[in-house]
Amino acid sequence: MVDLYSIPYDAPLSFKAPSWGWTRYNAYVNNSTVLTRKDVPFKDLSGKWVIISGSNNGIGREAAIFIAQCGANLILACRDPPSHEKHPEEVAQECIAAAKARGYKNSTIEWWEIDLTKFRSVDAFAKRWLDTGRPLDILCNNAGMGTNPGGASGKILKTEDGLEFVHQVNFAAHVYLTLLLLPAIAKAPEPRIVCTTSCFHYRGEYRLSNWDGSGCKLVEFYANNKLYFQIWVAEMNQRLLRSEKYKHITINGVHPGYVNTGIWTFAVSDGPLAWLEKLARAFLQWLASVVGVTPEQGSFCIQNAATSVNAGPDPAIQGVGEIGGKGGGRYFSRIKDQPAMPHAYDADARLRVWRKLNEELQLEKKGLLEGLGK
Repeated sequence: MVDLYSIPYDAPLSFKAPSWGWTRYNAYVNNSTVLTRKDVPFKDLSGKWVIISGSNNGIGREAAIFIAQCGANLILACRDPPSHEKHPEEVAQECIAAAKARGYKNSTIEWWEIDLTKFRSVDAFAKRWLDTGRPLDILCNNAGMGTNPGGASGKILKTEDGLEFVHQVNFAAHVYLTLLLLPAIAKAPEPRIVCTTSCFHYRGEYRLSNWDGSGCKLVEFYANNKLYFQIWVAEMNQRLLRSEKYKHITINGVHPGYVNTGIWTFAVSDGPLAWLEKLARAFLQWLASVVGVTPEQGSFCIQNAATSVNAGPDPAIQGVGEIGGKGGGRYFSRIKDQPAMPHAYDADARLRVWRKLNEELQLEKKGLLEGLGK
């Protein structure tokens, strides 16, 4: 029997890569479907605690307003943003007003600062939550950025932790936050973890020798990390199910659609190919304005994964949940259950991502993989 832990990261995978047509079809199907409240109705979440990262703008803000309208206690996990972005304190007030409008007058809704470009900030946020002793019913790992702030043809900037920005913000920091908060998540009766992956994971390249994206161009940073994130979701699900302590936790990846938000307003470098970056940025912004859905429409994917029975725990396997729940490890395009890239179904491909993260973030040494297997 092959020891999967001994397989080199750059060894060929055992399955055939999907065709160009398959990846493009799956990447763009369901992107522009118009959804209504009938598709994701309100659910009473009073008494539950929810954290949503990146919830001061875009789909995160819209998801926060929906969660508030369901009566939940809500923490907006956001950085202190630049002036051109809506401030999370303002969004907190919007959420309080939305909750009261639906009769929920006693909800706790607050902004807690977190900067995903700094692991020390993630540590501080998680400690603040764990010190409350509260269970965490729903964690939405939503914050993200489009591409490296240094510009694709310029110098690739890194965070203070030494990681490429998109890799850390879109992927590594969310994994780290989830594992730090896992003890609180496990305290909830039917907890859910919702990870905003993306249809771009179909465009990602599984190349662990270039793990943090160094040398990638334009949105390749984004696509590769979304692929790794969806793979991690699938592996995390398998490990949760093997643990009596964690098997009641449901984790899924979601794609919001092609949303017309500020994520496409990425930085452009001053290098000789700056004109090409500006052209690509302008094209993406134009495309989003023409075929993209609104942030409200995009947020339905988070709303669905956080509240619907279909995206909830499988009672036959997890011991909690309602009949009709299908469990975790899945990928939702908007609210449609859809096959992810084949890497998410291959034990070796999943384990390599798990191993790589462990090495990079020193997860086992920090005690964050306890109860999740080797």
